[in-house]
Amino acid sequence: MGEFGPWHLLIVAGVFVLLFGAKRLPDAARSLGRSARIMKTELRSLHDDDRAVVTASPAQPAEPVTR
Repeated sequence: MGEFGPWHLLIVAGVFVLLFGAKRLPDAARSLGRSARIMKTELRSLHDDDRAVVTASPAQPAEPVTR
C-alpha cells in the first residue's frame, strides 16, 4: 500500500502531461537540466575558491592590530 509501483508513475506522468501539455514538457526538462548544470559549476567553483583560500592562508597567526 505504501510503495510506488509503475502504475503510480504512469498516473503522475499523465497528470504532468495534462497540466503542462506535451509541447512544454521537453522545454521544461531542458531548462531544468541547464539550471542543474549551472548550479553544479557554481558550487564547484565555490568549493575550489574555499580550497584556494585555505591553502593560501599563512601558517602563522596574524598579529593584533593596535591603534
